[in-house]
Amino acid sequence: MIFRQLYEPLSSTYTYLLGDEDTGQAILIDPVIATMHRDLAEVHRLGLTLAYTVDTHIHADHVTAALEMKRTVGSKIAAPAWDRLPCVDFGIEEGTTFQVDGISLRPLHTPGHTDGHFAFLSAGRVFTGDALLIDGCGRTDFQNGSADALYKSVREKLFSLPDETLVYPAHDYKERFVSSIAQEKARNPRLGGDRTLDEFKTIMASLNLPYPKFIDYAVPGNRQCGVCPPNLPENLAQYCQQMSASPQG
Repeated sequence: MIFRQLYEPLSSTYTYLLGDEDTGQAILIDPVIATMHRDLAEVHRLGLTLAYTVDTHIHADHVTAALEMKRTVGSKIAAPAWDRLPCVDFGIEEGTTFQVDGISLRPLHTPGHTDGHFAFLSAGRVFTGDALLIDGCGRTDFQNGSADALYKSVREKLFSLPDETLVYPAHDYKERFVSSIAQEKARNPRLGGDRTLDEFKTIMASLNLPYPKFIDYAVPGNRQCGVCPPNLPENLAQYCQQMSASPQG
């Protein structure tokens, strides 16, 4: 399988490209509209055809490129069925493998950051979205988030995966690329070791994070599979601007 990790610096988002060498079909996990042209250029450079975009959840910090990629290259849109988005071509559910030729994703419903959040297990890698980050996790104070649910998702579902499973999150803010289930179980300061649910809830309640500056635009836009609002303030326009960048990874 062809694998590339791509980075969008404004929202510190990782997009993952998976390609089937035999058929030339590819998928992109969590594509960002700001780096859409960069990502499509990488797909083309590798001699692949984009079959699907796949989002782990409805993002609050960037607009997905799913709809614009569909309009541009004809790729289909896959996203969690939980959110019941009318723009989705394939609704992902736990217990049903998502298969594109030689690319296979095992969906894991991992609510807590959002109620419809999913992680995807594939060939020794788990794409954890915002549920499990490197030495951290996504916040739980909006979009029907729940510290109780996130604790259960990570401790009971993700941490039950084999220790050697590589963890590829949707974000990292310290220029880190990959972790492992063993590493996160041992040293994640929020969820690792013998951290109890009550301790985790106290940590999450004490973060005092600012209200996400792009959420009021990103969430409605992403409920339409990636629409940039016409009334976007100038200081936020770069979150929707389609621009070129160099692939990373």
